[in-house]
Amino acid sequence: MATYDSAQGQDLYASELIGMRVYSAEQDFDSFNADTVVPDDSEANWDDIGEVNEVILARDGQVKAVILGVGGFLGIGEKDVAVDMKSIKFVNEDDDPDEFFLVVKTNKDALTDAPAYERQREAAMQETETAAAQTETATQDPARPMLATPEIERDGYAVATPDQMTTEDLTGARVYGANDEDIGEVNELLLDDSGKIKEAVLDIGGFLGLGEHRIAVTMDELKIMRSEDGGDIRVYVNATKEELEAQPEYDG
Repeated sequence: MATYDSAQGQDLYASELIGMRVYSAEQDFDSFNADTVVPDDSEANWDDIGEVNEVILARDGQVKAVILGVGGFLGIGEKDVAVDMKSIKFVNEDDDPDEFFLVVKTNKDALTDAPAYERQREAAMQETETAAAQTETATQDPARPMLATPEIERDGYAVATPDQMTTEDLTGARVYGANDEDIGEVNELLLDDSGKIKEAVLDIGGFLGLGEHRIAVTMDELKIMRSEDGGDIRVYVNATKEELEAQPEYDG
């Protein structure tokens, strides 16, 4: 049996995370300088949104989710929201690597409006995951109706073809529906034997990595729009969130 002698370097105990304040930021931060950028600074656009209430572990020991207590005051009136651990970023202080903050890339209103986490849902989620693992599904269900390519135009954006994009460009790009509403993101791209993009796996709905409905669509069913400065990529699909959530789930 392998043993672990002691915490090393930047390792943390779960008990250290419990009770830590969590901040939201709508832009990425790799580090901060306490003299110029601090939480709640108007220039940094950080908001104190709550604290870590619990850490959920899978049976294999991996961190499955983090429960954040958001809203409220001094523990009263707050609600628990579950987010994927990958959605939480450890942002270090430039001059002191031992000083860090927990930051979620979202806005305060989105967290406040997110569905409350209830412990009894965990058992239902586990049963759903077990049933899905026991069911063999194809990458692309042949019975799934193909979607028409969206007819979309957007000021300041131009159409980009998949061969003009890299997997890094598209992975994580936001997905927009028939009514130009934000409905999810590109989770991963599936390549054929020649390395050409064959399908895109989309995460529809959910919140910060949890609760999405995952589907695989062909590239012919999507339209990729890139801003003129190349800084923003949007992927459009000719369906609403509800229509996509009714499609067979991808299990790859």
